[in-house]
Amino acid sequence: MNRLTAPNAYDSRASSPWGPPNIWDSLAAILIFSVLILVGFYGRQMVGKFSLGQSIPIYLEPKYLPHYAMRTVIRLFIALSWSWIFTFIFGTMAAKNRLAARIILPAIDILQSVPILSFLSLAIAGFIVLFKGNLLGPEFAAIFAVFTAQVWNITLGFYQSLSSVPYEFKEVGRMHQLSSWKSFWKIEVPFCMPSLVWNTMISMSGSWFFVIACEAFSVAGASVTLPGIGSYIFMAINKANHQAIYAAIVAMLLVILGYDQLIFRPLVYWLNRFEAHEEEEIKRPLIVELFYRGKMIHILSYWLNLFSAFWLNLPWLNHSPSTLKRSERQFNLNLDSWHFAAILTGKILLIFSAAALFGYIGFSALKYLRTFLTLPLLTKVLTLGVFTGIRVIVLVLLASVIWVPVGVWVGLRPRLVKFIQPLLQFVAAFPANLLFPWVAIIILRFKLNVELCVAPLMILGTQWYILFNVIAGISQLPSDLKLVAANLQISGWLWWKRIILPYLAPYLITGAITAAGGAWNASIVAEIVNWGPWHLEATGLGAFIQKSFNANNTEHLLLGTLVMCLVVLLLNQAIWQPLYNYALKRLEQNQGET
Repeated sequence: MNRLTAPNAYDSRASSPWGPPNIWDSLAAILIFSVLILVGFYGRQMVGKFSLGQSIPIYLEPKYLPHYAMRTVIRLFIALSWSWIFTFIFGTMAAKNRLAARIILPAIDILQSVPILSFLSLAIAGFIVLFKGNLLGPEFAAIFAVFTAQVWNITLGFYQSLSSVPYEFKEVGRMHQLSSWKSFWKIEVPFCMPSLVWNTMISMSGSWFFVIACEAFSVAGASVTLPGIGSYIFMAINKANHQAIYAAIVAMLLVILGYDQLIFRPLVYWLNRFEAHEEEEIKRPLIVELFYRGKMIHILSYWLNLFSAFWLNLPWLNHSPSTLKRSERQFNLNLDSWHFAAILTGKILLIFSAAALFGYIGFSALKYLRTFLTLPLLTKVLTLGVFTGIRVIVLVLLASVIWVPVGVWVGLRPRLVKFIQPLLQFVAAFPANLLFPWVAIIILRFKLNVELCVAPLMILGTQWYILFNVIAGISQLPSDLKLVAANLQISGWLWWKRIILPYLAPYLITGAITAAGGAWNASIVAEIVNWGPWHLEATGLGAFIQKSFNANNTEHLLLGTLVMCLVVLLLNQAIWQPLYNYALKRLEQNQGET
């Protein structure tokens, strides 16, 4: 079924929507208003009086977990909404404008390598000053830290998909005389939607890995614990409370299943509109069935379609392609030195502004480093960066070998996705911190090597970036490629070499980049294992940064952050970016040949 002509998620055979509400409308209304009331009630508790040093008690009785869970979920979804806005603005700019891409993509490379704790240390002071005397200060600092754990993967995935829209799809837009605005929303965004949704799910799950650091932190020597599952787990680990850990696991499972049923399961079902499947129609999820059987939701859909049509036909955003071509030809004919100078000056100013900004930040950091930096200290931190870097590279390669075949197998079986997706979400969202008790006990009991045993904790929460990107990529595999492989009887290694790997390479590399960036960040949590009175520490840059953050050592925190950013940026520019460019070029060649 063609992605551009797939039927609406609501079957045309449904009964007429114009009529009185039925029992299904009542159930849907109860569900919607219940969610809105819960969000409003718990969102209101994010506002209140707060002073630095004020103690917010965290109780380990399981009866408090529903309250903590709602507070955490609200933070995660606020950060997710920011991430989508950021993605549609900057991901689109990077894909549509080469000059913007030269600025945005390196900036994302740098920002995704900045440790969450470094973002948090900067955000805490700024938001507390901005919302002085209000709980919104630490709340927004925590939300901003979660945002930095989610946004880079979503943005890079959207950019990658937008950059690889097939040529024939673009030709459809030209044949129908669609403006750039309509082409973006009717062709390009639908094509990118599978990658966007799957990367949203893995970013949502991956942010659970850092929720402890975001909800329990210290500033100016004062501890701040925001009500949430993260701070609950933090207190349970410090007090070595096994029962609280088990309760937190059950609460997380219920929360993830809840928003999976309410949000992500309907989204995955909706993605069938944009994917080519020859198999029978996938059964509607329970929530979709609930709204489908109601009448008022169809009326609401009618008005939403009217709003969508109004949005797509905004006059100042729509221009006839033929008119644009004539104006472009006229512009090219009349282009004189003044026009050329204006364009050149604009580009130079943009590049100079970006270079000046990063140069000023770098110069200020180096000037500050000179006050305490010594050669032995720098050598020590660089060595720690090498240790962590070796762990990251080895773990990403192992994760790729394991999860690429699994992702291809799952992605080629759409009906299997509805069973695999919630399991993957829970496993991906499972914080490695909850494994610390067992890891610490096993290491101490059997006297194992700490350096090796903590390494898997780094990739535990980030390996799923690879799997989810592979599933998103294989779900967009064109039907003609499948038919070519079937007609020519291509199978085995040749099938992987000629069909799958060339098509999946951009998605795989995007997943590997985000997995590597996530593993660097995860090293901050994973290289130090605490459980009650026991403290185990591996040699690495992540442990150095966490100790500096906990000790409020701004100098060492800055040095560790700069070294991590530098190492990650060098690896991206020397390895990942050339591989991605090569993979994208090969994909375009294969599409042209097909």
